[in-house]
Amino acid sequence: MLELNKLYNMDCMEGMKQFPDKYFELAIVDPPYGINFAKKHTGRGWIVRESKDWDKKIPDKAYFEELFRISKNQIIWGGNYFTEHLRPSMGWVFWDKGQRNFSLADGELAWTSFDRALRVFDYSRAKLNLTREKFHPTEKPVALYKWLLKNYAKPGDKILDTHVGSASSLIACYDMGFDYIGFEIDKDYYEAAQERMRIHMQQQTIFEMLKGGQP
Repeated sequence: MLELNKLYNMDCMEGMKQFPDKYFELAIVDPPYGINFAKKHTGRGWIVRESKDWDKKIPDKAYFEELFRISKNQIIWGGNYFTEHLRPSMGWVFWDKGQRNFSLADGELAWTSFDRALRVFDYSRAKLNLTREKFHPTEKPVALYKWLLKNYAKPGDKILDTHVGSASSLIACYDMGFDYIGFEIDKDYYEAAQERMRIHMQQQTIFEMLKGGQP
């Protein structure tokens, strides 16, 4: 079985096979939506990135079956694109991006397995743009993942992310003391995410040292 608190450069389908049933208390995942965002939204007024094809189609039935097998609860971004694979749920999450009359969506939806009322997280795209790493086109804020962990995870939970991207989810887990496993199949994203995590962990270590040295 793979070691916890690591990001792995591998296909999540191969990685998930290594874990027993219901090993993770919570999976927070952001699979491809099948809208080709990573190919369309680069250059020509957008941030210039390498055009990639990973968002051409949604994961198949086998992905969702394996995800549900190894996790007790799930939060799935883009759930509105995967309704054929998800049961009806009242516990949706809406990320309100604080933008109106713009070419992009006002927010994003996440399906959850929790039988709770729909909840809204308010965090503007403008605020994200001040801190985003810019190497991944669908980066979500660390603050969003911290809010999800605060409201949907319990101390001691193990967290799974099958499509890590910019590693915002893993940074949130690290800061809040949750054990995690992350998968990222794209080597470029994986290396950039690893570097982002390394720098963040180093900064946190220095901060804790300075904090501990104060009277």
